[in-house]
Amino acid sequence: MHATLPLLQTTKFPSLHRQQLTTLQVNLGYRCNLSCVHCHVNAGPNRKEMMDSETLTLIPLVLTARNISILDLTGGAPELHKGFRKLVNEASALSVKVIDRCNLTILFEPGQEELAEFLAAQQVEIVASLPCYSLTNVDKQRGKGVFDKSILALQKLNSLGYGNEGSGLTLNLVYNPQGPSLPPDQAKLQATYKRELYENFGILFNELFAVTNMPIQRFGSTLISKGQFNDYMQLLKENFAAANFANVMCRNLISVDWKGFLYDCDFNQQLGLELGLATQTVQGHKRKPHLRDLMNKDPSGQAIQVADHCYGCTAGQGSSCSGALHE
Repeated sequence: MHATLPLLQTTKFPSLHRQQLTTLQVNLGYRCNLSCVHCHVNAGPNRKEMMDSETLTLIPLVLTARNISILDLTGGAPELHKGFRKLVNEASALSVKVIDRCNLTILFEPGQEELAEFLAAQQVEIVASLPCYSLTNVDKQRGKGVFDKSILALQKLNSLGYGNEGSGLTLNLVYNPQGPSLPPDQAKLQATYKRELYENFGILFNELFAVTNMPIQRFGSTLISKGQFNDYMQLLKENFAAANFANVMCRNLISVDWKGFLYDCDFNQQLGLELGLATQTVQGHKRKPHLRDLMNKDPSGQAIQVADHCYGCTAGQGSSCSGALHE
């Protein structure tokens, strides 16, 4: 059982409005083979929530209707969805860049033996979580044995061309702090990661994304239980950097949950702060914005829902699904 999180809707965070939509980030479901401490969606092996086939079929239609250039697939472990490979094929056929947010260990799960080869064949960009280059820190945050499996997975991806210069196969890694602190300088940390992983394991990768932990769901509950929530929120607010404001990911991204409902970002999704897109009412009640609404409605210019967790994206060097917003 997780501690009850404070409501974050009341905030002094500056107002934001959406620009052109370029990225559709889709959460295919919460089932995962891991239960990481920093997970902001409470994913795990016992979660049953997965996107149904009817909703899945809408995704390629929306990509075309809104001329979206990037499909960002997440979870849970998105690869565990039975429609994952079909969706990747369909998006690739539309010349849409596909990003797979991969936990690396999924490559060794039953039924996923050919997953790495499939991703390479479709030229899927892999964004892989590796919160440290040492066994102790990774296993503490993600579970015993995860580091060794992650190293084997990275070596396998390298053997297929991922992370190799000129291959066209992009392999990016994600760093999360171990606790309630801001990530260190991304450029310096990337240099350390590249040195340590290459010298010790012969591993190559393209970029490191340093991502701030959000005070919601599992990580937020951990902060509450340790009496650190308020201090962490104060840390985020005190380190607000206006230079990051123009580059936050929600300006060009829409997040889709496993039911097909729309949000400004993955974090708003977890807090139930739905997209501010005008929709029809049903029996006097406002209907939640859904994937199908994007077929004929342009979200550009819409106000973005903000709350105190938004300080996590603008603190220090900034944070997004693609790492720091400035260095």
